[in-house]
Amino acid sequence: MRDGTWEYEGYDPAQERLRESLCTLGNGYFATRGAAPECVADSVHYPGTYAAGCYDRLTSDVAGRRVENEDMVNLPNWLPLRLRTATGTWLTPDSHRLLDHHLRLDLGAGTLERTARYEDEEGRRLAVRQLRLVHMADPHLALLRTEVTAEGWSGPVEIESALDGTVTNSGVERYRELASRHLTRPRTGTRPPDTVWLRCRTTTSGIRVALAARTVVDAPARATDAHTPGRAARLLRLSLADGRTVTVDKTVALHTSRDPAIKNPLHAALERVGRAAGFGTLLDTHRTAWRQLWRDADLDLPNSVGPILRLHLFHVLQTLSPHTAELDVGVPARGLHGEAYRGHVFWDELFVLPYLNLHLPEVSRALLTYRHRRLERARRAAQDAGRTGAMYPWQSGSDGREETQQLHLNPRSGRWLPDHSRLQHHVGSAIAYNVWQYCEASGDTGFLHTKGIEMLVQIARFWAGFAAYDASLGRYRIRGVVGPDEYHDAYPGADEPGLDDNAYTNVTAAWVLARTLDALRELPELVRRDLVERTGLDSAELGLWDDVSRRLHVPFHAGVISQFEGYGDLAELDWAGYRERYGDIRRLDRILEAEGDTVNRYQASKQADVLMLGQLFSPAELGGLFRRLGHEMDDTLWNRTVDHYLSRTSHGSTLSSLVHGWVLARARRADAWTYVHEALLGDIADLQGGTTGEGIHLGAMAGTLDLVQRGLTGLETRGGALRLDPVPLPELSEYHFTIRYRGHRGVQLRLSAGRLSVSVPDSDESPIDIALPDRTVSVAPGESCTLTLPDR
Repeated sequence: MRDGTWEYEGYDPAQERLRESLCTLGNGYFATRGAAPECVADSVHYPGTYAAGCYDRLTSDVAGRRVENEDMVNLPNWLPLRLRTATGTWLTPDSHRLLDHHLRLDLGAGTLERTARYEDEEGRRLAVRQLRLVHMADPHLALLRTEVTAEGWSGPVEIESALDGTVTNSGVERYRELASRHLTRPRTGTRPPDTVWLRCRTTTSGIRVALAARTVVDAPARATDAHTPGRAARLLRLSLADGRTVTVDKTVALHTSRDPAIKNPLHAALERVGRAAGFGTLLDTHRTAWRQLWRDADLDLPNSVGPILRLHLFHVLQTLSPHTAELDVGVPARGLHGEAYRGHVFWDELFVLPYLNLHLPEVSRALLTYRHRRLERARRAAQDAGRTGAMYPWQSGSDGREETQQLHLNPRSGRWLPDHSRLQHHVGSAIAYNVWQYCEASGDTGFLHTKGIEMLVQIARFWAGFAAYDASLGRYRIRGVVGPDEYHDAYPGADEPGLDDNAYTNVTAAWVLARTLDALRELPELVRRDLVERTGLDSAELGLWDDVSRRLHVPFHAGVISQFEGYGDLAELDWAGYRERYGDIRRLDRILEAEGDTVNRYQASKQADVLMLGQLFSPAELGGLFRRLGHEMDDTLWNRTVDHYLSRTSHGSTLSSLVHGWVLARARRADAWTYVHEALLGDIADLQGGTTGEGIHLGAMAGTLDLVQRGLTGLETRGGALRLDPVPLPELSEYHFTIRYRGHRGVQLRLSAGRLSVSVPDSDESPIDIALPDRTVSVAPGESCTLTLPDR
């Protein structure tokens, strides 16, 4: 880890999958894992290329049932480039002596450099340097430059450059019993003098995929086709002179039938690669695009945290770049970096969009438009379930239907178990929250008055219809759900899944109802009239929304907020005993199931649930929510609640330490850094035990950025002002970052030694109101100010 780079020295097969994920390169349209070009998928390596929104559906026989799953497709591998000397065997790090090996990921330039020195069976040494990029300016291009040097000998070598369409989705071990061949009908060919092509289509979704690869070498070479079924290859034969470097440039174009204004993906790929400039020009334009991205997402921390956050930001930008704004895609929870979670869209966008809103609002808008395009599907899902409004799926893919798997494998016991996570209906509240936050940060009333309000209304309608009045309590109740905790999906011994009155679900539902009513009141009269006519809203329904938003049941026990009704009646777990027996108990649910027990019996959580409320809402806003519901939320109650769940959480998710660090920064600052530090290390140290190799955790990465941007600064975009209430940690007390806010680009905020400096670039926009707990100041374009922060 160096300033601006991420580096790995040596070759370690056990770490290869992790490194491949963290060295992935992408541009928002597609991404490719950082696998060695000479290696095929096996137990060590997993080359994978994924295009945003490219899904396919297959049916498998599992545990005596026919199960259908939709996956983000592993597309044909464009990387293959291998070498061999006169010995006739292809050089790989697993079959030949590897003298040196180094990976260098340049975050600023968006390139991956790899150097290796091989020794063949006869002792001849070959130095290889490769530079790879997935082009950030032209989202359909990728490049691989390979420099080969003979050390101490001269003689012939062969170099094969290929496109491999025989790949499958086999990057996640627990999915390997499932159908995995998503590509069919591969065809290959050559366009002289230097280009090979491959086309295929996905098995059931019928997406046509085409790649074309132009390979040129700066030395005399004899080229022949070496196609095999499903694989287009070009074989180059040339002679190396001792100490002389030969350069091979491979330029690849990728198109699919999902691309706008593209009728024939193969013709488009061939034309694009044929017109592509040389390596040097393409490298320059790629670096320029990255330089502009970094300028808009400037983040500077002077300590060791800085490089980690830059790596996190790098992967966020590779998955959700300005090119994403042109696509119909959501936020894949594991990025475009691997096949875990099948590439699906979860609620993880709740941790991603708040960061993007203040840097790439056009991307946030597009990601919310993905949800709006699937609003009708969500309404049909609610109707089929006997509900009103829109019931968004827990896992979404191509068309917005529920993609949550029906069974999941416990690798510890080897058993396939029912999966009830589709009952996490709080995903709808996450979508509503993101709509509201985006509009507050961007000032995009055009979106709020059209797509935004339509989603808010239908999500609010769902919650009001789901809530049932209980006369004995004098309150509304939401029954049969699963909360963010995910461990608890039923009551002990119950015949049906689901829990009643999950506090997080109910409080966020109340928030959705209240904010939607606010948004309706603020609509222009004619816009409101059209919406009312289109949706059938009337005063009685709006009155119900207001009543439900004030009287949803929030359970309590032992002086703390209950995770759900009956939580306090569950048994206490012997935490010390389980840690002593198993060490790592992050996946406590799997441990207990393998023992013939169930986590449903215990006060034990996988990740933050109730405490998520402290991550979404500032103390003032959360207090207001509870007062609206008829409860007083003071520091004593909240701190008791934090302590209660802190000691009963196994942190089986990368999001958990993030949320706990965020909450503890205000509730118990001395303990916050432990969790913040774990959140920072979650993927780079693979703390979840092998999961990062299946794809990075995008929500956790974006969440750490947002922790610095909003969590520690207390930054809120609420009520037309930038509200700040900083709580700097000793380890993160001095830093600066740049944001975009309501038309202002390049607004700089700097925290240092109890002071906050704000600089607003010159423009024709209105001044920005900066609201601190004790005062509000206005900063006009072209002006700066430094404010002394109140002591904490």
